[in-house]
Amino acid sequence: MTRSSHKVWVFVACVVAVSLAAGAAGAADKAKVDEQTRRVEQGAKQIGQGEVGAGFKEMFSGVGHTVAEGAKFSGKAMGEFFKKAFSS
Repeated sequence: MTRSSHKVWVFVACVVAVSLAAGAAGAADKAKVDEQTRRVEQGAKQIGQGEVGAGFKEMFSGVGHTVAEGAKFSGKAMGEFFKKAFSS
């Protein structure tokens, strides 16, 4: 197996693991991510309406919180996946 095809299989395995973990995670955690995503959308709409200062503040604050909540969600999802996969 060549090095590039080996990387492809590793990537596919990671995608499968993450998708399985995301399916096992609770909807309550995803709601926090969705809430912060809406915050980004609201900031973008404010910028479009001419409220540049407030819009940028809301949008970039939402981006930061979306990244943080997304990382928490992914961490919990991966933890649940590995608990289910490797518990007896």
